[in-house]
Amino acid sequence: QVQLVESGGGLVQAGGSLRLSCAASGRSFSSYAMGWFRQAPGKEREFVAAITRSGSSTYYADSVKGRFTISRDNAKNTGTLQMNSLKPEDTAVYYCAAATLSPYHTDSYYRADSQYAYWGQGTQVTVSS
Repeated sequence: QVQLVESGGGLVQAGGSLRLSCAASGRSFSSYAMGWFRQAPGKEREFVAAITRSGSSTYYADSVKGRFTISRDNAKNTGTLQMNSLKPEDTAVYYCAAATLSPYHTDSYYRADSQYAYWGQGTQVTVSS
């Protein structure tokens, strides 16, 4: 199994940027696809972005496409979510997660939180208007 720890959250003004990191330990990080999800108060957890095991393919929610970039460095066992042009509606707790998905799975699998067996504790992102 793999353990995940997020960092990089904080308070930022609308239009600003934040970079979230996800540090993995345990079983080889490159064996897992990685996803980012978020949950705002009173709302269900929602998909943000995902990346395949090798990093060759990425998937984004429509709400963040063009503003957020997901990446990973398997040599360093880390994943990142670069968030630009932040909006107040991006305020949420952000979670990184790992899943045993192959590149042959369609993007619908990557967007489903039920596919992810391992989760970090979350990091708060607050965007002020």
